[in-house]
Amino acid sequence: MAPRIEKMMLTPEEIREGVWRLARQISTDYEGKEILLVGVLKGAFVFLADLARLITVPVQFDFIAVSSYGSATKTSGVVRIKKDLDMDVRGKHVIIVEDIVDTGLTLAYLMRNMLARGPASLEVCALLEKEIPGKSEVNIKYVGFKIPDVFVVGYGLDWAENYRNLPYIAALSKDSQ
Repeated sequence: MAPRIEKMMLTPEEIREGVWRLARQISTDYEGKEILLVGVLKGAFVFLADLARLITVPVQFDFIAVSSYGSATKTSGVVRIKKDLDMDVRGKHVIIVEDIVDTGLTLAYLMRNMLARGPASLEVCALLEKEIPGKSEVNIKYVGFKIPDVFVVGYGLDWAENYRNLPYIAALSKDSQ
């Protein structure tokens, strides 16, 4: 494992199985419809690519970049759109694809923002959801894995732009944060 990694949380095989399960559920739920996957950059890009290749209904893609962390490991609570969508979501079946949901503040902001744009439907698909008491209540229809409140890297998730390329998800050691 890479330096600063405390322990592996999810193996590549476990991730693959979770992504496959989510893709099957989405494909079933949207049978006969076209969906727009909105990937939240940068963290969701690996997950979105794998998920999209397994979904069996027609799929369009777009990306949005938001920030509430900067280079920190704790959210600032202030959400900034760094890159907005290129497509109009009006009348489309939109699924926001997130790498991880922790406090839920960023996701709650994104959902309000997307709903104001008039989609036919709006759901969320998150690879990871942290189990944090008192977090913002957001409806996440598709969740790959629930994890404890630890800082994780790999499979698109980073620490200071490092570790995104790891094929597994691992907890970052507290002394390296």
